[in-house]
Amino acid sequence: MGRRTERKNKVLGQISVCLGVAWYRREQWVRLLEVADDRNNLEGTYEEWKANAERGLRRLARPGFVPQKVDIDVEELIRWCKLKKRPVNGAARSIFTAEKLRKQIKANQ
Repeated sequence: MGRRTERKNKVLGQISVCLGVAWYRREQWVRLLEVADDRNNLEGTYEEWKANAERGLRRLARPGFVPQKVDIDVEELIRWCKLKKRPVNGAARSIFTAEKLRKQIKANQ
């Protein structure tokens, strides 16, 4: 899961907290497991991961919170981690997801 990004709802004047949820591609799941420093913390199969991620999305969806799927390309994540001199782990994936979400929101404003 990514970090939170706040966005003001112009119609209601309320703050919505966007929660970035890393969304991996089926064809890249094995590659993620190969490069992840914390692979033991990840689900063994894409299907297990997806089921857990979908449950997480439902849990996060509540008034004032807007969970957003953020498409993650594993090779892009690897390049980003190398550039930032970070291991490919949960903390790095979370920061990477939050950065991608911020860029998406900014592009849509």
